[in-house]
Amino acid sequence: MKQIDRVRVWAVLPLALCAGAFVEPSAAQAPLPSDTPAKFEPVTDAFDHVRRDVMVPMRDGVKLHTVILVPKGAHGAPILLTRTPYNATELTRHAPSTRLGPVLQGYDNAVDVIVEGGYIRVVQDVRGKYGSEGDYVMTRPLRGPLNPTAVDHATDTWDTIDWLVKNVPETNGRVGILGISYDGFLPLMALVNPHPALKVSVPMNPMVDGWVGDDWFHNGAFRQQMMPYVYEQEATRGSEAKWWTAHHDDYDTYLQAGSAGQLGRSRGLEQVGFWRKLLEHPSYDAFWREQALDRLLAEQPLKVPVMLVHSLWDQEDVYGAPAVYAAIEPKDTANDKVFLVIGPWHHGQMIDDGSSLGALRFDSDTALHFRQQILRPFLDQYLKDGAPKADLAPVTAFETGTNAWRRLPAWPAGCASGCAVRPTPLYLRAGLKLGFQAPEAGGSAFEEYVSDPAKPVPFRARPIQPVGYDAERTWPRWLVDDQREASGRPDVVAFVSDVLEAPVKVSGRPVANLVASTSGTDSDWVVKLIDVFPDQVAAPPRMGGYQLAVSMDIFRGRYRESLESPKALTPGEPLLYRFALPTANHVFRPGHRVMVQVQSSWFPLYDRNPQTFVPSIFWAKPEDFRKATQRVYHAPGRASFVELPLVTPN
Repeated sequence: MKQIDRVRVWAVLPLALCAGAFVEPSAAQAPLPSDTPAKFEPVTDAFDHVRRDVMVPMRDGVKLHTVILVPKGAHGAPILLTRTPYNATELTRHAPSTRLGPVLQGYDNAVDVIVEGGYIRVVQDVRGKYGSEGDYVMTRPLRGPLNPTAVDHATDTWDTIDWLVKNVPETNGRVGILGISYDGFLPLMALVNPHPALKVSVPMNPMVDGWVGDDWFHNGAFRQQMMPYVYEQEATRGSEAKWWTAHHDDYDTYLQAGSAGQLGRSRGLEQVGFWRKLLEHPSYDAFWREQALDRLLAEQPLKVPVMLVHSLWDQEDVYGAPAVYAAIEPKDTANDKVFLVIGPWHHGQMIDDGSSLGALRFDSDTALHFRQQILRPFLDQYLKDGAPKADLAPVTAFETGTNAWRRLPAWPAGCASGCAVRPTPLYLRAGLKLGFQAPEAGGSAFEEYVSDPAKPVPFRARPIQPVGYDAERTWPRWLVDDQREASGRPDVVAFVSDVLEAPVKVSGRPVANLVASTSGTDSDWVVKLIDVFPDQVAAPPRMGGYQLAVSMDIFRGRYRESLESPKALTPGEPLLYRFALPTANHVFRPGHRVMVQVQSSWFPLYDRNPQTFVPSIFWAKPEDFRKATQRVYHAPGRASFVELPLVTPN
């Protein structure tokens, strides 16, 4: 074609196309058929399991989305059930695979136990989340004063189990329930009026008391870095709404917001029901007491064998499992229904690799040991026909410092026999010393520092990442961060012992007994029990001088006299603050030293105390935040100490 002809063609073509655009289709023309079928049926002949998505009816007519994964050829198999607010579909589709193992590999599945044990795996969305019908309520309370409806997680679990044993033909009619965190709270709820087919419950790192020491508060101090969780969990049924920030460092996000209440308001969080409840209940009132599961289960008959699983460095629910154990173990008169496992893990690490945590190495995969030697025999005993009795001690506890598992008759117990746990004061002394001898007269009576809310003490090295578990975030290991940075700050006092010549073992909850004063009218107190490694070690060298937190927590001063009724502090008056620290099972080895750090902020994990008494710290104004002079006393008659659960020979 010549050049001139191509020009003519291109000149005419737009007119033709334009004219064609206005031609109306005739009535006889059929629509273009869709490439997508009305219902797609995948071919799964090569799969080693059968997947069933069903809607299970509850007693009030609400239907809950439930995923059932049955191993091919299963017959007379037990069921392992997990109920979750975290999307049953995603928890059962971790990989596009024909094999059950990859499909389940991830939260919240003890994959090797499930697959090797031939269990039927069932994961269900709780009411109001993802594929389930109904209304969502954060950790929905039991029927009663806080829940006037006819349903709760106990009834939903009963109805679910009843449906499963009647409608899954491959099962032997025995069901176990297990899960981690919120999914661990739900196996505890299942213990209230349990279904007869429920044969075992395994709550791992369960949410138990959100005010005393789990997700929302610790001794009255608000865990404000959990605000994004509340936002994303409750804003929509499918958790599509995502928390947003304008900073790389969470320290800046929360500091610039002022108060937690103002930050929530700036994100529209008051539209969310649970956030409004948090604002309305900053103290330990009936709202919290009446849904604390350790209190509730103490009043329930013990019908189902329970294995409570606790992580020593659980950065989210470090209170729950030992508290439930203490509440229900006295009812286990035959010593065959309540078991406790304590591992050297972060929150949920028992289903992952457990050979290390942060800089710590444990000489073995402790999580694999738990799953294969403890969890699987326990489940098999109660759920499988003809399975042998598991050879388990009532308590199996990993001892950090020596890196050894211990079989114990109860908790706390320092050894199998021949020893005792005795509360023993470890005194803060003049000259920033620490020792078992009470302070003598003479010398300084206190240590002093200035707490400035404008420059709160970071709870870890900055920049501080948000809460999360993706590969980029280090949130799971912050409890084992080196505490050296804090010990060198002018607003932190650090008391340290002489070098130990003999091992010092603690098993149980250390208790802070802090005699302190503030120039303000309110104050927070953070106490940390720390293992200081030798200045140099052969391997790995980075552990030389490492300051490992063994147990640490915070207490909000306004609750010194009453957890329910806050009261202003008297400026300058030395007062006793007594509060328990988290569970420890640790040996301070010879050549190490013991340290106790005291400070008045732990930011931004916990909201700042303005150090001026206000009705609600959620709504503290900029002018309420003031510097305060803090004094920690260590004189006769005003001795501060940490009461260690010290293991000693009988």
